[in-house]
Amino acid sequence: MSQKDPSGHEGKRTATERLREERKRERAAERRGRNLKVAGVVVALLAAAGGVGAMLAQQSGGGVENDAKPITVGKRDAPAKLTVYEDFRCPACGQFEQRFRKTIHGLEKQGKLRAEYHLVTIIDDNMGGSGSHAAANAAVCARDEGRFRQYHDVLFQNQPEEQDDAFADEKTLVKLAGKVGGLDSSRFRDCVTDGSHEDWVKKSSASFKKSGYQSTPTVLLDGENVYGDQSEPLTPESLKRKVEEKG
Repeated sequence: MSQKDPSGHEGKRTATERLREERKRERAAERRGRNLKVAGVVVALLAAAGGVGAMLAQQSGGGVENDAKPITVGKRDAPAKLTVYEDFRCPACGQFEQRFRKTIHGLEKQGKLRAEYHLVTIIDDNMGGSGSHAAANAAVCARDEGRFRQYHDVLFQNQPEEQDDAFADEKTLVKLAGKVGGLDSSRFRDCVTDGSHEDWVKKSSASFKKSGYQSTPTVLLDGENVYGDQSEPLTPESLKRKVEEKG
């Protein structure tokens, strides 16, 4: 009787791959440990002040990771809000960004518009692969460093063909971070390779599926779908006019 290889298919992997996976697990465990320690201190302090109930209510109702709140760019008190559902692998999203980027940036800088981005994974879900998930996770890592807008634009400017799952490669995502000043740090790289925001990405994409919208990009101006009407296509000029009419 032949003896089974106790490592199964792992035995076929290279030593480098096994070490990389082990390091990734160790970093994730360390991060969970730090989070648990911080949470324990907060619970103790709130308990002493009689505030445990308030803390639990906050955990269930708010926080970026719990409800996958969109990523906001621009002044929060801007009179107009642009809601954008995008997938970094989606060609139509890339076309939207290339055409409207300059206009949206200008309106944001003038304080007239704030944009809220919901990152979704419709291409991964429909075609397979993991580039949509990985790129979205990396974009949230860039948000942590205060450079979401810059990295978001770089990803779309370097978008691969739809069937090319290039964004699934963490090395590609890290390399592109080099195009954004101050982003390519060890903290950003660890966030990308650890998949630190995978839960956020899953919840963000799940929210899109529940929204009733069927395709990306979906673009709303103060809740009105302004991009899906083919009888009156949105242009950079008409978007600017619509925003300026709101004050």
